Amino acid sequence: MVDNARFDVPGIILYGAGCRRQIASLVRELGGTHVLLVTDPGVVELGIVDEVRSLLIDAGLPVTVFSEVQPDPTDVNVDNGFAMLKAAGADIVIALGGGSPMDAGKVIAARCANPAPLPDWMGLHQVAHRGLPFIAVPTTAGTGSEATKVAVITDTTREVKMMMLSAPLLPSAAVVDFELTLSMPRHLTAAVGVDTLTHGIEAYVSRKANGMADPLALSCVRLCATFLRRAWKDSGDREARAGMMLAASHGGMAFSNSSVALVHGMSRPLGAVFHIPHGLSNAVLLPVVTRFSLPAASGRYADIAGLLGCAVDKLPAWLQRLNEDLELPYLSGCRGFNQDVFESKVLKMAEDALRSGSPANNPRVPTIPEIVEIYKQSLSPGV
Repeated sequence: MVDNARFDVPGIILYGAGCRRQIASLVRELGGTHVLLVTDPGVVELGIVDEVRSLLIDAGLPVTVFSEVQPDPTDVNVDNGFAMLKAAGADIVIALGGGSPMDAGKVIAARCANPAPLPDWMGLHQVAHRGLPFIAVPTTAGTGSEATKVAVITDTTREVKMMMLSAPLLPSAAVVDFELTLSMPRHLTAAVGVDTLTHGIEAYVSRKANGMADPLALSCVRLCATFLRRAWKDSGDREARAGMMLAASHGGMAFSNSSVALVHGMSRPLGAVFHIPHGLSNAVLLPVVTRFSLPAASGRYADIAGLLGCAVDKLPAWLQRLNEDLELPYLSGCRGFNQDVFESKVLKMAEDALRSGSPANNPRVPTIPEIVEIYKQSLSPGV
């Protein structure tokens, strides 16, 4: 654990069933008069955008909708959203959706006060100034982005996912309403649920773990142990959905104030090269990375195993069984994966993973050849 740490969370968090209906008064409280609503086509299709837009318009607040955010948002998405914000004269940003709209929304809102090229934002504490007020409204219980000062944006020129961690990216407010997750399909519930669990585990075993983040990390793990399988089996289980939404926010607060580690460092190149969704790429890596890392932090991993109900030496196998129970594939079975591309890119992926900085926070810091081997072990059964 580190001796001292900074702890940042959103200044306002609305939590609970139906709290989205307070969003217009929240916009007013933050001084907003014209909203840029950042989202993606899937959320539009579900009708959630229409509902939130109506809540704002009925309160007399003009809304401009930017719905072009793609999975693993890109610098192009940010540029297009920022252009729409300026054209509309919007003075507050709301992101509605999973991690992709929330990450894009953070950067769009901050862009007003930080004109530097986005590659200059990459890394720790590179964003100097707070931008427009920003409200995050998650519709998946996974990324925890509503509670973090982190954004990940793909540089389309270099094929690199840029991890940015800076306090000015922290949402001004979060609206955490589990009812918005009730329409999540089973496969998405599985992937984002294991993503949430990964956040809790990595925050707790990280070399930057600290006493403020630890209770939130352990709460995240405990809630996942209790509710993830239930939410996956029954999308209408309101108690399970509420539990997983709370887990996601606790996990986000935890890792944003300690750090993620090797799983995330290795996950980003998989997204950049194969366009595998972030939660799924985390899930396929988690068991193998845990097996690699466990000897260097056996006490901390034992705490996690106890919450999950298994012996610490069985933890990697338990995590693999969880993936299998939730019908999540191995890496070789992910849509978009290509073995030939993997063989040609795996060394660069390992280099990019290590360069991202997250693996340096892992209990056991890997070499590039060790990262290559972990990628290969994640291809098929064997944990």
